[in-house]
Amino acid sequence: MSSEASPDRDFKRGGILDLIERAGNKLPEPAILFAMLTILVMVLSQFAAWSGWEVQPKKLEKITEAVLDPATGLAQLDEEGKALRRDVLDDRGKPQTQLVEDGAPIRARGLFTADGLYYAISSLVDNFMKFPPLGVVLVGVLGIGVAERTGFIGAGLKAFMLAVPKSMLTPAMVFLGIMSSLGTDAGYIVLPPIAAALYKSVGRSPLAGIAAVFAGVAAGFNANLLVTSLDPLLAGFTTTGAKAIDPNYNVVPTCNWYFMIASTFIITLAGWAASTLFVEKRLSGRPMDEGGPDPSLIGKVVIDRMQPHEVRGLVWALGVMFAGVGLFLAFALIPGAPFDDNLGKMEAMKGLAREGDHFDRWVESIVPMLFFLFLVPGITYGVVVGNLRNSKDLARLMNETFAYMAPIIVLSFFAAQFIEYFKYSQLDRMLAYTGGELLARSGLGASPLILSFILIVMLFNIMIASMSAKYAVFAPIFVPMLMFVGISPELTQSAYRIGDSVTNVITPLNSYMVIILVVVQKHAPKAGMGTLISTMLPYTLVFAAVWAVMLLVWMYLGIPLGPGGPLTYPPQ
Repeated sequence: MSSEASPDRDFKRGGILDLIERAGNKLPEPAILFAMLTILVMVLSQFAAWSGWEVQPKKLEKITEAVLDPATGLAQLDEEGKALRRDVLDDRGKPQTQLVEDGAPIRARGLFTADGLYYAISSLVDNFMKFPPLGVVLVGVLGIGVAERTGFIGAGLKAFMLAVPKSMLTPAMVFLGIMSSLGTDAGYIVLPPIAAALYKSVGRSPLAGIAAVFAGVAAGFNANLLVTSLDPLLAGFTTTGAKAIDPNYNVVPTCNWYFMIASTFIITLAGWAASTLFVEKRLSGRPMDEGGPDPSLIGKVVIDRMQPHEVRGLVWALGVMFAGVGLFLAFALIPGAPFDDNLGKMEAMKGLAREGDHFDRWVESIVPMLFFLFLVPGITYGVVVGNLRNSKDLARLMNETFAYMAPIIVLSFFAAQFIEYFKYSQLDRMLAYTGGELLARSGLGASPLILSFILIVMLFNIMIASMSAKYAVFAPIFVPMLMFVGISPELTQSAYRIGDSVTNVITPLNSYMVIILVVVQKHAPKAGMGTLISTMLPYTLVFAAVWAVMLLVWMYLGIPLGPGGPLTYPPQ
């Protein structure tokens, strides 16, 4: 498959994606849009509170009956004197279930009440400071910015392009994006600007490079060649849901590993196809100021041979970087080293991890280590080639990097308020429980249920972007529900991850969307949220279709999802 897109200068922008883009770009600037959405949440929460709307959390429970003595007709007792009970079976021999109330009703909390306004005002600073991507981006990009401005990243990209065939650039970007989930959210920060520079250097749309790598990072979150920090977290939630039916059931973090490995290659190919057939074909006819390719570079690989001083600087910088990676691995793997956490590993492998726990200390250290792994080699390269002469030069480069991040900081302030106000109002949980109950009462079979579950997760991911927050609500409902139709908790977890992953690239509530948008606007200043969503929508549709079919075929073939990952319940 060739990822080279031929330009069409007579390209007419009249398709559905362009309609979505135009509509989206007519929205206000992202920072103002989030401010308006914040006000909308406040208004809706108050109307919901005034209307008395409440949602009763529910969970599935088996219907049981007393075991009667045939001779006396009285209930049989166990050794402790308690009445014996047995499951009530349906015509297929499956246990019958019912939805039962689980805790107190959830009521909307209005943000225009005295308490609501106090929260809105008093939490303003905390919401901003605790906004998940903010610190990650500021720290990570500072190191990358220095490496970029000294020329280290540019030299590395030049060497990469001299080694990688042009036709393999797109799958390489998608694959790197998928594998970046090993470093939690670091891929959102590191890869998009690099991908844009690579594509631009070979006469292709930089937006296409951003899209390919963003698809891998965000939409490919359910794929990887290795177990990631998300696996013990999700396994913990799944175990909780499964124990509602089977108190002895435990889900291990490796339960989806085989499926994740296969997904890595399938989604890389799917991303390659979506990029070539839809995304890059659409972007290739745009002018440069709208993110299109440079006409003078189209169809050419304009990378000159590296100069001796560039080679020397790159060798020194890469040597320092590899030494840093070695130090990081030593810190993570040597017992008793700073990043070693044997207790965390033991708990994770037992499936005991919960939200707030960590698979290992190295996961928490990824972004700070990335800062040093780019900063120190960047400084080394600058010193060797003569671009960095003193501390004033270094300070200037850091200041320039932070100036570039000013739009990110402004966007983060308003996005943080919107997300936290939505959470405070409890509208997110109320919507999730309402949708979950509708699906639970649908009466669908196993395959339609899996597909419906993927679809409902996709829809709710538009409103609740946090993977763990949604699954904390969904797992107690859907895991036991699907167990009763013979679907294992591990299969439910895998279906959930598919639905959550594929819409990450089009939901405005993805905290990193604003970060990606800033990178896009560097190459297309007039681009807005509509540009980004319309560009990424083909990936959502292609990934959803491919992954859903892949999961159904996997079920048909009866291949375990991973070590300790059966497809059916009870396991066969």
